[in-house]
Amino acid sequence: MKNCLEKLRQEKGIKQEDLARTMKVSRQTIGSLENGRYNPSIILAYKLANYFNLRIEDIFIYEEENDENI
Repeated sequence: MKNCLEKLRQEKGIKQEDLARTMKVSRQTIGSLENGRYNPSIILAYKLANYFNLRIEDIFIYEEENDENI
């Protein structure tokens, strides 16, 4: 899942460590989210959206996979 978390964080001048502390997750979690290696839980997605005063879909972009079995 793509996201614009890193851009949002940098625009506000927030370090990964500070955002992680606020969200009560590790800095590695924030880094993994920003790099697209980790998809957030719905609770974390809501917390991040709330923090940036945005909707979840403004931060996280879901892309459907082309799977013929669906």
